[in-house]
Formats: sequence, C-alpha cells, structure tokens
Amino acid sequence: MFGAAVSSRREFLLTSGGGFGAIAASTMFHEDGFAASSGAFETQPHFPARARRIIFLFMHGGPSHMDLFDPKPNLIKYAGQPLPESFGTVMTRRKVGENPLLAPVRPFRPRGDSGIEISDFLPHLSQCADELCVLKSCHGDSVNHPQSVYQMNTGSLLMGKPSLGSWVAYGLGTENQNMPAFVVMPDPGGGLKGGPPAWGSGFLPAQYQGTTVRPGANPILHLNRPEAISEQRQRRILDFIREQNRTHLEQRSWDDQLSARIEAYELAFRMQSAAPELVDIHGETEATHQLYGLNDPHTREFGTRCLLARRMIERGVRFVQVYSGDTNGWDAHKDVDQNHSHYCQATDKPVAGLLRDLRQRGLLDDTLVIWGGEFGRMPMSEQGTGRDHNPWGYSVVLAGGGVRGGMTYGNTDDVGLRAVEDPVHVNDLHATILHLLGLDHERLTYFHNGRDERLTQVAGNVVHDIVR
Repeated sequence: MFGAAVSSRREFLLTSGGGFGAIAASTMFHEDGFAASSGAFETQPHFPARARRIIFLFMHGGPSHMDLFDPKPNLIKYAGQPLPESFGTVMTRRKVGENPLLAPVRPFRPRGDSGIEISDFLPHLSQCADELCVLKSCHGDSVNHPQSVYQMNTGSLLMGKPSLGSWVAYGLGTENQNMPAFVVMPDPGGGLKGGPPAWGSGFLPAQYQGTTVRPGANPILHLNRPEAISEQRQRRILDFIREQNRTHLEQRSWDDQLSARIEAYELAFRMQSAAPELVDIHGETEATHQLYGLNDPHTREFGTRCLLARRMIERGVRFVQVYSGDTNGWDAHKDVDQNHSHYCQATDKPVAGLLRDLRQRGLLDDTLVIWGGEFGRMPMSEQGTGRDHNPWGYSVVLAGGGVRGGMTYGNTDDVGLRAVEDPVHVNDLHATILHLLGLDHERLTYFHNGRDERLTQVAGNVVHDIVR
C-alpha cells in the first residue's frame, strides 16, 4: 500500500504505523467470511514448526559486535594502527588513515559450559550463554540507518515493503481472537530512524501491520470507550456500522481499506477488556519483578516491556517486537564505552530475565527470541573513542524456538570488518526465521503488481546448521 499514492485520509490513517485500523487480526477474516485478496492466507504452517511465536528485541542504532559478541585479539594487538592494506578498500565516511583501529572496550571471557566468549558489557546475558546461538557473520547492504532498519525489518532497503512481523501475521494469524497477531513496543525515549514503516504491512492487507502498544492504563491510543456510552450502546452502534459497511463492501470489488476498518472496530471492541488486563503487571510476583529488573530505575522501563512481551505471547500474540534505543540509540559514533554502558545497563538484565522466565515457564523451546540491530560497528575508531556503521559483518543472537544453544556460527575477518566464514545475509536470516515457524520462505507469497512477492525477494537460504 505504501507503493501507491495516498488517495484519501482513510488510506493515510490505515497505512500509518500503529494506526487504529492496524489492530485487526488476520484470522478474523475466516470467522467473518472474508479471505485475503490473494487467496494466499494460511492459518497452518507449511510443515511442522519448531517455533510458534517470536520476540524480536531490536537494538536500534547498531550495537558494536566486536565489543559484545565477536572478540578480536588482533584489535588489541594492532590498536592505534591503521587498518592493514590487505583488507582492501572499504566505504567509510573518513579516510582509513585518519581512523586507526580501536581495541575492544571491555574484555571478553568464556561463558557457560559452551565457552562462548561474551563481553563484560553483558554480565547477566553471559549467564545464559548456553541458551544462545550467536550468528557472527550477518551482513546487509547499506551503511545508512533508515535503509538498514528497513532491510532488517522488511528484507528491502526501500520503504513500503511488508515487515517480518506482518508476513508472520499473514502466514499464521493470531492464536487469540481478542489480540492482534503482531504487536510493537517502541522505545518511549524517541523515534526510530526509518519510522513506523519498519513495522508496516506494505502491500499486504492493512490488518497485518504492527499494533503499537504502550505500558500503562492506556496501552492503545483511542481504544477506551467514552464514559458516556455503555457497552450495550456501543455494541448496537458497531452492529449498525458493520452492516452498513458490509453492504457497501458487497457492492464493490475487494476494498482492503474498508475491510480492515470493519475488522478493526470488532477487534478494538474485544480488546477493550483484554488489553488493560494484558498490561497490568501488578499480579506478577516480586521474584518476577526482580528477575526483569523492575526494582531498578536503570532497567525498569525496558524490563517492563520485556515482561509485557512474555505476557503477550502467553496470550496468543504471534510476533512481538521490542525496541531499545531512541532516535540515535546504540549509534556510538563518539564514545562506545559511554553509549554501550548506558544501553547494556538498561537491557542486559531484562533480556536475561526474559530468557530465564521463558525457560522456567516452558515457553522458550517454542518461542524464538532474536537480539540484534540494523548493523554493527567498524573496527576503526571515530572521533577517537567511537565507531562508524558497519553493514558488512556483525552479530545477531538467537535463542529458543528450535535453535541450537551454546554455539556460534560463522565469523568475521581478523578485525571484525567483513563476514568471511559462512556469511548470513539478511535474506538468509529471514528465511531461517520463517523456517523455524514452519513457513517456506519461497511459498509464503502475496500477488502484487503482477508478481508473487515474498519477504526474501529472490534470495535467501535457510541456515540449517543452527536448527535443532
């Protein structure tokens, strides 16, 4: 839908990320006698799935892999020296000679029985090393934030393509008729480079885009019923509007905008009772609050959203995306130590708490947890103590959901500049994620502008070596 001109205020509202029309659940089309216009919608996976749901922890801004998950002894050995000529020409914002190599900011240590090396930046997550699968050889195609945010979220550098969460909602639907299939919790500190299209539905029907949920008594804007209107009166109003809209829809060819609006009204009505209970964490035990760091002002905010993510997947939400980092986030151009100290302190304990909580509740085996950003950082310094963007080699961490724990896969070169061993392109990562959900990335398609479109475009290979 983003590829076409916006012809009405209704279309603008529906295509804006987090808009009210986004909260319709895909399975409701079958309940109410509707079907996706392409006929490609399926509520069952293509083959037996290892994962039923996903929690994607998106570290916006680009966390530094060689300071967190990818130790490089040569960066210590050659710190302060120029990048060796043997590494060839590389695109940077500054001349290579002006940016000497920068040693890892914190030491790495072997962790757990597996011996995975993880930085001291992450003392809590390090204790979960045997649950982790660290993909060290991920790579993308752009040095810029918006394009890389789009690629990691939608498989394309261009704005307007369906997001990963939208594809999952389209392919599998929701397990709870009272909740959307795809929920997004942005960082409350500010915007995202690339904006809401990162969780948009693109050319997929509008009901598949992510629904923005916030902590507190008003989790979804404009959801609560006005005090002057009773539930019975609201039900009568909705029934009347629904019948009028159905009549209008039956007299015309498929209208994605109108059908999404019809179903949005119905789901919103049900969510008026479901959503407040979902975000009310007062019933959680004190031990759970401590596990997620809710008793610490540094971890309370992100910990609350991680806890809400667990509560959502327990209640049938298929895909939950939690963002860390405001407009700049993990973008450590000036000072890696200062930047990553702040964001690791805010997220390390909540992420580890989430993994432990999922494990003890028996949810981790069929819940895939993803930790990563839009790209990594350069081995060379910037402004003395910072690092520039690096899409040519970086780390993404997976846990649960049918992934082998306690392992690393692939590698970057001796200084962490490029993926050189078993490279994993973003398309490969997406193909693997869909595979874990029981979806064949080549079969999950939607007919648009004369061709069958898919998340992985014309590429993508499943990384079978990491699958249990």
